[in-house]
Amino acid sequence: MKSLIGDIGNTETKICVLDQKFKILKKIKLETFKLNKKKYLKNKFSFMKNKKHFNEKALFANVVPKKYQSLKKFLKKNYGIRCKELKETKYSDLISVKVNKKQIGSDRIANAIGSRYSYKDNCIILDFGTATTFDVVKKGIYYGGVIAPGVSLSLNNLVKTAKQIPFFTLKKINKVIGNNTISALRSGFYLGYSGLINNILNLIIKETKLKYKIILTGGFANLFKNTIKLKVIIDQDITIKGLIYLLKNKKI
Repeated sequence: MKSLIGDIGNTETKICVLDQKFKILKKIKLETFKLNKKKYLKNKFSFMKNKKHFNEKALFANVVPKKYQSLKKFLKKNYGIRCKELKETKYSDLISVKVNKKQIGSDRIANAIGSRYSYKDNCIILDFGTATTFDVVKKGIYYGGVIAPGVSLSLNNLVKTAKQIPFFTLKKINKVIGNNTISALRSGFYLGYSGLINNILNLIIKETKLKYKIILTGGFANLFKNTIKLKVIIDQDITIKGLIYLLKNKKI
């Protein structure tokens, strides 16, 4: 029997199909803003022709409630699959959370669970999403983290607000001083975020007096990995791993 799990982010939604041993068989990426489009969903889920082969329960991390509800209704109506969000599970049996549970995104809880059981060490999960988040897991406990503006969000807002700023793609730069608008912008964003990342990581380590495994995930993980002065691990499935562990331990 196959199972569905998913991570609904502000921009992108990831769906994974798991086999009976909880191995990933298939990955699907969807645009979150289209999750209320029936034709779009039917096309994306066309692989589920025989719904008898799928578990009737699915698990999701979610930070966009309205889009989650649309997907939830679609899966129930078309495939008889009942969706549950991570926050509705008994996740506290797997990780202790030392922050206000109502205010933390389920994706960040999934990241914490995924890191704890995948790496079995103190971890800082740096997620390059709509926001740039740092989550601290020490001694098997989620202690909270830091939320900074997302790279793409900041870039797009600047282009949208400043009429003389053209759209540009972010790249690694070799020189600090730009000789035109684009190179100056790339320098500011690339080196600016590099400084932000290193400073926050150093301050977390200084404040907690512990060593950590640094886990990078999200769209800009590869771009910034070499600017971080600490050893890092890139894991684009860390959220999914947290959901798999919950499913594996029958928390839904």
